[in-house]
Amino acid sequence: MTEPIELELALLTRPGGRDQNEDACGHWHSDSRLCCVVADGAGGHGGGDVASKLVVRYVIGAFAANPRDDAQALRELIVRSNRTVIAERTRGGTAHMHTTLAALFINLDQAIARWCHVGDTRVYAFRAGRIAMRTVDHSLVQSLVDAGHLAPESARGHPSRSELYSALGTEEDQLISSVQEPAWPLQAGDVLLICTDGLWEYVDDATLESTLRVCATPHDWMQALEAAVLAGAARKPSHDNFTALTVWITRAAA
Repeated sequence: MTEPIELELALLTRPGGRDQNEDACGHWHSDSRLCCVVADGAGGHGGGDVASKLVVRYVIGAFAANPRDDAQALRELIVRSNRTVIAERTRGGTAHMHTTLAALFINLDQAIARWCHVGDTRVYAFRAGRIAMRTVDHSLVQSLVDAGHLAPESARGHPSRSELYSALGTEEDQLISSVQEPAWPLQAGDVLLICTDGLWEYVDDATLESTLRVCATPHDWMQALEAAVLAGAARKPSHDNFTALTVWITRAAA
């Protein structure tokens, strides 16, 4: 029998050392479903801001209208999201605008989660205070790590860290995306995190775990992660926008 669960959510988004925040995030829920979306836009002249907000709105709207969370439905949702970015460019949007995407979908009735992503915005799953899973970036640096040419601990500071090989706004035959399979079975005490590279660049796995263990609420953890980014980026005044959204799984009240 599936254990009844409840959810607590908190989010954080900051411009960092930039004039404009090109990250976007949002969430939607019904009695039985939750959809959380984070996107990190780029493209210059406001294009990244347009692309990220467009994709967040599209994913939330499409899922709310038809809350399917099977793997095939999420693959189709990514393709349609990509088409919305390309269509916006043809209507006069910035020619080079694109955006990452990471989206989390929770089915409360079945106590399962599934997620999908394009680019280097990440989803982490924590169990018993430890990272049990994280998504694999679609990036040049990740491909170097995968090939054994770069140590994982060197990836964060690599000069090519921001070079993506897939993002929304890519020609469809070149689009690469990932969907969590099988669905992730949720337990009370689990924590899920979506965050942009502006956060994980400065917050390593050990810090994610150590701050999580000492924080009593999702809001407290967001504050701790913000402090960690600002401390890590203290010598880089132009550091990137950073965004995080967390969902904590708790046991439903009797």
